[in-house]
Amino acid sequence: QVQLVESGGGLVQAGGSLRLACAASGITFSYYAVGWYRQAPGKQRELVAEITSTFSRNYQDSVKGRFTISRDNAKRTVYLQMNSLRSEDTAVYYCNADRPEYRLNYWGRGTQVTVSS
Repeated sequence: QVQLVESGGGLVQAGGSLRLACAASGITFSYYAVGWYRQAPGKQRELVAEITSTFSRNYQDSVKGRFTISRDNAKRTVYLQMNSLRSEDTAVYYCNADRPEYRLNYWGRGTQVTVSS
């Protein structure tokens, strides 16, 4: 059974930091691209950052220079280090694992991040 479990969310003041983790099980983790998405109330889910199986990284423009995505294949975990948090970063953050060549795509249940101004 495939599971993606997010952790590390919480309440933080503007300017603060959080580190999210996405732990995977039931998949050959190293073959997957993993992305962090977020969804704020009343808004569509959007890609925040992704890291491919070859460790290429992409970021949404609004988080460049503030967020860093990384992965530890031995631990089957992807991290999102979030610094200089802003109120507009408030959202539920979801982890997604994708292997498009086999049309495999999985989502976690999300973790809430709330940034108070």
